[in-house]
Amino acid sequence: MDSSGEKVVAVIMVGGPTKGTRFRPLSFNTPKPLFPLAGQAMVHHPISACKKIPNLAQIFLIGFYEEREFALYVSSISNELKVPVRYLKEDKPHGSAGGISYFRDLIMEDGPSHIFLLNCDVCCSFPLTDMLEAHVRYGGMGTMLVIKVSAESANEFGELVADPITKELLHYTEKPETFVSDLINCGVYVFTPEVFNAIEDVSSHREGRANLRRISSFEALQSATRNIPTDFVRLDQDILSPLAGKKQLYTYETMDFWEQIKTPGMALKCSSLYLYQFRFASSHLLASGDGIKNATIVGDVYIHPSAKVHPSAKIGPNVSLSANVRIGAGVRLISCIVLDDVEIKENAVVIHSIVGWKSTLGKWSRVQAEGDFNAKLGITILGEAVTVEDEVVVINSIVLPHKTLNVSVQEEIIL
Repeated sequence: MDSSGEKVVAVIMVGGPTKGTRFRPLSFNTPKPLFPLAGQAMVHHPISACKKIPNLAQIFLIGFYEEREFALYVSSISNELKVPVRYLKEDKPHGSAGGISYFRDLIMEDGPSHIFLLNCDVCCSFPLTDMLEAHVRYGGMGTMLVIKVSAESANEFGELVADPITKELLHYTEKPETFVSDLINCGVYVFTPEVFNAIEDVSSHREGRANLRRISSFEALQSATRNIPTDFVRLDQDILSPLAGKKQLYTYETMDFWEQIKTPGMALKCSSLYLYQFRFASSHLLASGDGIKNATIVGDVYIHPSAKVHPSAKIGPNVSLSANVRIGAGVRLISCIVLDDVEIKENAVVIHSIVGWKSTLGKWSRVQAEGDFNAKLGITILGEAVTVEDEVVVINSIVLPHKTLNVSVQEEIIL
């Protein structure tokens, strides 16, 4: 993209409390977008990527969480990155495309030439600047980030067919029952403002059909009331599918990592992916230590400045320690997220687990799992303020908040 000063804005869809149900029990305490991955809020990673876009004017977070849940975070991240970040609360869910249309006037107040749209629960390297340059070359209304996956997993996502030469989107279908393509939608887009006209066309067409039914018969009126609201517009079914093959939408393929963060297991996996990426983009965030003055550090590890770690502990790989964590002598941590105010006492072991806020792990206790990020009990999760007493072993289990474990458990959900 040239440097003519054309402004760009970014919109990140953060959903709401009814959306993060698969993220429980962790979403009981904090909105899913604010859950820390590699020591930073989930939404921080796409926000940081947006900051690197040339001529970025504003970043909007759109969702239906209460504004108070995001107020502190939005204020601190705006100051930290020196870019305006605003949270916009929907009065009700409007769909992935309807949400940006609902706030059209605010999004367009800087007169941007391009609008990025990202889903918060996507984990990738966010090649946004390269994507924008490709989008300008294509000359279409929108460009979507895509990636190749295995044929077996493709039907879990939106599958698409693109022209191998021009990269035009030719066909799009959301979670098809039969195999279409191993190319899938990554949930990251860049559009020109023309996208608002396309969304408006969907709403107008739907409203027109509803009016037609009202004229037809009373029975048709009853069925019309059960239809999708005119202002609820889905990006995939209502925009991408109908406009495919019309020289308006194009694709940009990433060869890097990409995951969707729907569950705590995937959060743990994505935390490790972001930790690895810190090597190249933010190496100052990674801890180091040789076991003499500081704990022994193995691989990629983030330790919050306020955490206290005994020099005889061994941490890593793929470990994130949050604020005010206390790690005792001889502790071993591998592939885990340890949240604020947790105490892990002497010689405890934590592997493939997430330890919730204010929890306490006793001496010689073990909290571990097999590390199957896709399985329901593939990682062990301790909710807020869980106490695991001395020498107790917790394997492949989920423990809800405020529980005390004085006997060992395996493959259980402790309610």
